[in-house]
Amino acid sequence: TDSLNEGNVNGIYIFQCDAKRAKNAALSLLPVIGWIRIYRIKEWLFSDIVSGVSTGLVAVLQGLAYCLLASLPPWYGLFSAFFPVVIYFFLGTSRHISVGPFPVLCLMIGSVVTRLVPDDGPAANITGFEGLTRDEQRVLVASSVTFLAGIMQLAMGVLQVGFVVMYLSDTLVSGFTTAAAVHILVSQLKFVLGLVVPGISGPLALIYTLEIIFNKITSSNVCDIVISLVIMVVVFIVKELNDRFKSKLPVPIPIEVIMTVIACGVSYAFDFRTRFGIDVVGHIPKGYEPPVAPNLQIFQETAVEAFPMAIVGFAVAFSVAKVYSVKHDYTIDGNQELIAFGVSNIFGASFKSFAASTALSRSAVQESTGGKTQVAGLLSAIMVMIVTLAIGFLLDPLPKSVLGAVVIVNLKGMLMQFREIPYLWKKDKPDCVVWFTTCTASILLGLDLGLAVGLGVELISVVLRAQFPRCSVLANIKGTEIYKDRKDYMDIYEPEGVKIFRIPSPIFFANIEFFRSKLVEVGFNPLRVLRKRNKALRMIRKLLKKGDLMFLRLQKGFLNTSFQPIKELEDESNMEELDQPTDFKDLPVRIDWNGELPANIVVPRVDLHSLVLDFAAVSFLDISALKGLKMALRELIRVEVEVYIVACDPYILEKLHDCCFFDDEVQPSMFFLTLHDAMLHILEKHPESTEKKFDNGKVRKARLPTFIG
Repeated sequence: TDSLNEGNVNGIYIFQCDAKRAKNAALSLLPVIGWIRIYRIKEWLFSDIVSGVSTGLVAVLQGLAYCLLASLPPWYGLFSAFFPVVIYFFLGTSRHISVGPFPVLCLMIGSVVTRLVPDDGPAANITGFEGLTRDEQRVLVASSVTFLAGIMQLAMGVLQVGFVVMYLSDTLVSGFTTAAAVHILVSQLKFVLGLVVPGISGPLALIYTLEIIFNKITSSNVCDIVISLVIMVVVFIVKELNDRFKSKLPVPIPIEVIMTVIACGVSYAFDFRTRFGIDVVGHIPKGYEPPVAPNLQIFQETAVEAFPMAIVGFAVAFSVAKVYSVKHDYTIDGNQELIAFGVSNIFGASFKSFAASTALSRSAVQESTGGKTQVAGLLSAIMVMIVTLAIGFLLDPLPKSVLGAVVIVNLKGMLMQFREIPYLWKKDKPDCVVWFTTCTASILLGLDLGLAVGLGVELISVVLRAQFPRCSVLANIKGTEIYKDRKDYMDIYEPEGVKIFRIPSPIFFANIEFFRSKLVEVGFNPLRVLRKRNKALRMIRKLLKKGDLMFLRLQKGFLNTSFQPIKELEDESNMEELDQPTDFKDLPVRIDWNGELPANIVVPRVDLHSLVLDFAAVSFLDISALKGLKMALRELIRVEVEVYIVACDPYILEKLHDCCFFDDEVQPSMFFLTLHDAMLHILEKHPESTEKKFDNGKVRKARLPTFIG
């Protein structure tokens, strides 16, 4: 092991390894090595222990509760709160997130589980289901789809494509998680009401589930309803107190754990299961089950659902990790996070756990109770292991309605995201459309299809924003060298015959025609003017040739020598000839197109002599836009309008040179470094532009603005 330097000996590349590169590779693959070396035992260990114990208690409860969302026996949630946490301890880069079950992911897994192994009717025809109970079949489905999602995450991490989550905007994620909260709420109603409701998956599953619940609501278990209401009211009040007095409390009150213990004791003491017929957690097997291989046929059946699971699980965990990394001033690596979650899910699925991410409330507990590193996460996993191996039997009498109530009361944060709709509608209507469409589609079509619809709408909104941006005409703020949209200011300075047009987005094949149309709105249609002028020139030439028109040099004008009114001649030339530059070479004088023309010829007047294009916000040009831009510049130049392009990115300028953009008409001299430089040049070249005309026809010299620099 010497060096991983790449050398070339006689044309043969030799790869060597040295200690430094091996060390960097190890730190990259095992981030735990980096932070464990600087671990401050005296300062951090006690905080991590307190945090680990607190988080572990919450993880046990949430593991049992969220497992109900996945339509699995509750104790499998303890597996998901243990195995992924251990792997993330070694591979993860975040020091504060609590890895484990995430309600949205659990719900997505539950939809797959109930589709392949429904409550009523036979399971899907899958090899490997033979001889298994319904619960065992469901566990196999959940572990297999988790294994597949882990493979996808690991592949994305190895291929360094962690950037894909950037396409999930905060607005889209907010709408998606709000819809997921609605799904979770409906899915827990059967536990809160004590009803037997079959699991339904697919589009409109939520509507069908509500229909079944309302049809059976008269059969609700009063004991379950009372227990759920008490739990929800108490937990809600205490959580509000935790938020209000979090600066004064050393650690948040673990009210969910306290109420769960009380509910277990009361249920055991009064034998709720026998006396009131409520559904309880039941026997929790001790220890862990042997590893199991995933089912390849389930891979084929669930590949479409596994991909959004992989994306959503990583996106949520990465966004939470990013918040804490900024707060505590350390860096996280998106690609390494993908690898960490990929390996965690692959390893956990081998031991029958389901997809892991991070729950916001659990991560908040780990951070707020003083957690400094993932040592707290490892200790929380040890707490879960103790429950699994030793004291799980104490949870046997726990009513499932308690778990459902805990899940529902923790949905407050996600459900309150509905309040974003009025704000988004006032501030950004396209974002509001993305939010509402994502939420509605996810509620009606299911989370997987809803996410796809939301992503499609989001990409369409981005394309439309780039294709139809808000262009503006700029003006000078008097006494400064600042140029702003003239609609936003009153005391502005606009020289006569000069327009400043700002292009606020990249120019590409989809919006080049939009920009050309906006240029026409700002000034005039240069192609129409050019054709009118060339048509007028052709008419003047024919009249001079026939003798109906002659030029008087003394009067410096044309004289109509015909005693009959001159009619416009039929156009014998094609459009291509009319599009060429005006040519005065065989005429006795150059025509003043803004003056009086002979033979009653009318040509549109052009009051614009200079057009400035502000390219400060143009980040790129493609080939189609380049051709369209050159055509537009040629048309303006051919009607004697001087065009200036300012603040152009050097990369774009280099591309223009490489693509042979410049010629005899379109020249590099039209480019200026700043808008102010171009305006000074125009005012020096056209001093008459400083004259202001008033309605009474008089002309007064306008005071030039005081330019700085």
